[in-house]
Amino acid sequence: MYLEGGCLIDVLKSHGSDYPEDPDIISKRTTDSCSQSSSGSWMLIEEARDSAVTGAKQVLERGLMQYGCAHYRRRCRIRAPCCNEIFDCRHCHNDAKNSINVKGNHRHDLPRQQVQQVICSLCGTEQEVQQICVSCGVCMGKFFCDTCKLFDDDTSKEQYHCNGCGICRIGGQENFFHCCKCGCCYSILLKNCHPCVEGAMHHDCPVCFEFLFESTDDISVLPCGHTIHMNCLKEMQQHLQYACPLCSKSVCDMSKVWEKLDVEIAATPMPESYHNKMVWVLCNDCGANSEVQYHAVAQKCLNCKSYNTRQTRGGTTPPATSTASATESQ
Repeated sequence: MYLEGGCLIDVLKSHGSDYPEDPDIISKRTTDSCSQSSSGSWMLIEEARDSAVTGAKQVLERGLMQYGCAHYRRRCRIRAPCCNEIFDCRHCHNDAKNSINVKGNHRHDLPRQQVQQVICSLCGTEQEVQQICVSCGVCMGKFFCDTCKLFDDDTSKEQYHCNGCGICRIGGQENFFHCCKCGCCYSILLKNCHPCVEGAMHHDCPVCFEFLFESTDDISVLPCGHTIHMNCLKEMQQHLQYACPLCSKSVCDMSKVWEKLDVEIAATPMPESYHNKMVWVLCNDCGANSEVQYHAVAQKCLNCKSYNTRQTRGGTTPPATSTASATESQ
């Protein structure tokens, strides 16, 4: 973030940039010229200090939100050490170097920590990674992370660096917590109430196959603990797919659907030859095995009453007489 107060002037002085006269010098000169302190002289000192700080901020904020790309608003570009080319950001590099126009053996990504050189967008000076330009004194990113080599002027994203993840994330640090077992940041609303899955986001989205851990799109944590892009989940639901692509557990409360299936099954009797047909089913929601009566519409788990089941093998089909005798003996 920005430095405050006199530190702004110190930064500009260290970079050789233009800045208003140091208020401490003004203070000394004013004190020497006056035999006694007066309210007027102190007002002059404060006005000079405010003027100096204002001038320093104006230097730092030149070009604010006027430069950047589709991914970031920033006042610098980067030189990719892998191919020695200049890009607006690492995402722009990755998009360009992984396009269909690039030969497969030449495609590659740029790890964020490997960026070593940046180019100021205002003066064009190439320099080592740092927040303030060594030449013109402009702040190249209102938010700056030296670990991730990240610059961004749009602080409305509420960026923060997570030491557990090792990368910067958005949304405000107070709204998230890092789960050490899952290896990623989750909403504070899920703290102590989410099923932990080791390395939950260290894999590709099961729908679009984008690597989730570094994805810039919103991610949803399913009740089973697996993760998926929010947009991919919505698209699944639009196609009436309500089971996790990885473990097949229901992704939402399906009790109302199960009630409708109860009604549909009751209104759809099977032919007489199927009345005693039994099958074994495995419940995708609770994991229980049950021997249930076969129905063409669906089979219901006897343990959790879910219809999210799969048939594993056929069951016994006892003769009608045997069934009747058993019923009478009970």
